[in-house]
Amino acid sequence: MTFWENLRLALAALRANKVRSALTMLGIIIGVSSVILLVAIGTGLSTYITNQLEDLGGDSLFVMPGELEIATGGGGSGGMPGAGVGASKFTIDHLEDIKRNAKTIKAVMAYTENNGTIRYRGKSKIAQVAGVGPEYQEVRNQRIDEGSFFNLSQYNAAKKVVVLGKTVAQELFDQESPVGKKVTISDKQYAVAGVLEEKGAFGGIDLDNQVFIPATTAMRQFDMQYLQSFWIQSQGADTIAATKEEVEKILSKTLDDDQFSVIDTKSILGVISRILGVLTAALGGIAAISLLVGGIGIMNIMLVSVTERTREIGLRKAVGATPQVILTQFLIEAVILSLFGGLSGITLGILGSLGIRQFLTTSVTPWSIFLAFGVSALVGVIFGVAPAAKASRLNPIDALRYE
Repeated sequence: MTFWENLRLALAALRANKVRSALTMLGIIIGVSSVILLVAIGTGLSTYITNQLEDLGGDSLFVMPGELEIATGGGGSGGMPGAGVGASKFTIDHLEDIKRNAKTIKAVMAYTENNGTIRYRGKSKIAQVAGVGPEYQEVRNQRIDEGSFFNLSQYNAAKKVVVLGKTVAQELFDQESPVGKKVTISDKQYAVAGVLEEKGAFGGIDLDNQVFIPATTAMRQFDMQYLQSFWIQSQGADTIAATKEEVEKILSKTLDDDQFSVIDTKSILGVISRILGVLTAALGGIAAISLLVGGIGIMNIMLVSVTERTREIGLRKAVGATPQVILTQFLIEAVILSLFGGLSGITLGILGSLGIRQFLTTSVTPWSIFLAFGVSALVGVIFGVAPAAKASRLNPIDALRYE
């Protein structure tokens, strides 16, 4: 018998039991679609975070409270342990010391973060209230869309002036221009200086659901004794190491070494990329377990099929079919179930990724499609061998007498 004759017989056998064939493929469909979908979510998350950090530029550093160690070596597992992280001891004086004495910095900015309720004419919105410096646009690489950012004199005088994120502006003011209007932030009146350009959203986190006030004002408003962190922009990517050394030396004069950490975006990006890479692989591995379950399902159904078709096998062997022909037919049936299940799973996984994209950043990678499809085909071969071998070994006389 030719391969095409075996293929025709295999398809006819599967069509004869449509419901059973569909249920058998279900395990493969779920496994393949899960692999593609979970890898797409993990890859999308990695891409999003990478883009956000790269958006800050390769010349950015952060001064954080406590002792953070970031492993950047190639051989270690890497990590960002939280042990030793304590409350911030950063003051405005520390900020001024860095401004005066660090020779390789382009800009340095204080940063605080609190939640507050913003109100305007009966409308209210809960948003993140960030206390920043006038250097925000330069350090964060985010520009004003309307109006202007607050200036140095307003910052030094701790004026009650606010810059709105795009979402806050739209929800409170609709089509009305907010610039020059008065809003209330936690029962204090602020003048709106401007609106920042849109940054977008990720999952349930709206990056435009923020408002920005001078850090000096934030410390008074929220009764804060210390700043939470400093954001620094070096003069260039090639001066990052020098800037980091300078800042550490300046802060070490008034702070203990375990009270602060200076971290650059490249180190953070390396650690996060490794963590997300492991996470994506783990998600794909977990989903691949269902492929194993699907393969076991195929083997079980094929064994049942061999039992049901024992007399057919005996008749075919009696008229000259070789064990190789019987083996090939049953193996083709198993592979067809896997391949059709794989193709259906790929389609379902891609459609699911497109649907989830409305809420999360997802990215379907070609390698995940090829891997899932290849594994599904391999599953058909591996788990189809045992039933096919059993069928090929049947004695034709015993098979014909089987009831």
